Amino acid sequence: MKVLIIDAIAQEGVAHLTDRGFDVEQVSSKMPREELFQKIAGSEAIITRSSTTVNAEFLAHARRLRFLGRAGVGVDNIDIDACSRQGVIVANAPYGNVVSAAEHTVGMLLALVRKIPAAHAALKHLTWDRGIYGSELFRKTAGVIGLGKVGSRVAARLRAFDMDVLVYDPYIPESRARDLNVRLTDLQSLLTQSDIVTVHVPLSDETENMLSVHEIALMKPGVRLVNCARGGIVSEVALLDALDSGHVAGAAIDVWTEEPPVSPQVKRLVQHPRVVVTPHLGANSQEAQVNVAIDVARQLVAFRDGELVEHAVNVPVGDRESMAELRPFVTLAEILGRFCLQLEKDNVERVAVEVAGHVAHRDPELIGRAVLNGLLGGVTAQAVNLVNARFVARERGLEVAIATDEAAPTGYTNLITVTTYAGSGRKIIAGTVFDGVPRIVRLRDLHIEFVPEGHILVLSYEDRPGMVGKIGTILGRRNVNIASMHVGRRTKRGNAIVVLLLDEDVPPEVMEEVAKAVEADFARVIRLEG
Repeated sequence: MKVLIIDAIAQEGVAHLTDRGFDVEQVSSKMPREELFQKIAGSEAIITRSSTTVNAEFLAHARRLRFLGRAGVGVDNIDIDACSRQGVIVANAPYGNVVSAAEHTVGMLLALVRKIPAAHAALKHLTWDRGIYGSELFRKTAGVIGLGKVGSRVAARLRAFDMDVLVYDPYIPESRARDLNVRLTDLQSLLTQSDIVTVHVPLSDETENMLSVHEIALMKPGVRLVNCARGGIVSEVALLDALDSGHVAGAAIDVWTEEPPVSPQVKRLVQHPRVVVTPHLGANSQEAQVNVAIDVARQLVAFRDGELVEHAVNVPVGDRESMAELRPFVTLAEILGRFCLQLEKDNVERVAVEVAGHVAHRDPELIGRAVLNGLLGGVTAQAVNLVNARFVARERGLEVAIATDEAAPTGYTNLITVTTYAGSGRKIIAGTVFDGVPRIVRLRDLHIEFVPEGHILVLSYEDRPGMVGKIGTILGRRNVNIASMHVGRRTKRGNAIVVLLLDEDVPPEVMEEVAKAVEADFARVIRLEG
């Protein structure tokens, strides 16, 4: 697989790829745009840093692209929806630099409250000034906005200074806050009570200018503000005004709306005497650079080898434990989708996926997407995968419903049921996983059990003596070997579903001959190879 690395990553990450057979080329994001577009045209995978903007224009020149790795946490430089529409998996490295970012935040805070930059600059000029007085963190109140991977580590470190830590994060449970010995509260209470406010949320439509004129006005007079998350979360205009008025005693900033600063406004904020600044260095530790490089390289290897990508941001894979449990069910779901596609001769208008049993405790979205991947993969010119399956379904007008039932169905620990609706009516197929192996356990309204693989002949007819012999005779005459046979029926000599797993494919004329011989009301060959 050809991989383009835009801007340098740690050599350990490059070696991880080359040692595993990847063709790796490294270029600079500062090269002319047209030259960069020529480079990405032939790349199946790209690894980039925050300096590269991946948007619709970029993707239009990268039609072979299947995997985009971000060597770091933030993905605000990447148009996730555009990548998803094109079927490109986007993966980041959310844990590789979290310690570095948390330590940098605390370092910036200490530099701010103890006025270390001013003392450092004075002494560098050989001015011995012991009249510089800072403030302690001891028994002060810190407000942490966002208790994610970085925010939680910052909160834990601030507790080590005997600070009272308030947290605002509407997406975490109370139990998480208790584990860290911090207090979960609303945003207004945090702003009015905190001596120090530090932000640790991603930049999004919801969080842009999250702290602006109104929010800063709610803060205590003399508050200190830290932003080592993303530029734009704190309004730079509002912060400048608050610094000039003295309402905000000081700020420590590592991230900016312009990097590097261009406008007079941002430059003035950078040069403000009460602001401690660094040029987006939160992740810039040697250890973090190695971690993120290896993390994103490992995910690319997993993608090439057909494994689930652990930190894909546009595929709902969950945590490592969830991935391990879901993997065989994702395989089963795609098989069920492929089966449905070949069972149904008419265009499917609606599909309903029900996930039941213990696996229903996990997010069912990935299983639903896997069904769509199998169902749509053979009917569109566009490549379909777990990333864009929802988009493709929407574009085709296919209605999709995904439901869960945590109660285990009778006889099964877990069960995935797929129901399709088309002009010919409703069709049902269900499957489960035994010992890691997918099995189909229901077709139509009949219970039947078999391992779906290879070439499968599905017949429906009135069960009566001599039918199996007729089928065997015709297939034998055509040199088609029956590996196994499975029957589902409700009553003796009633309507039966017969499934034959075959060693060879069945030409259409042979299928028609078999169907005619047993007077089948339904006959299909399902091909699951490849």
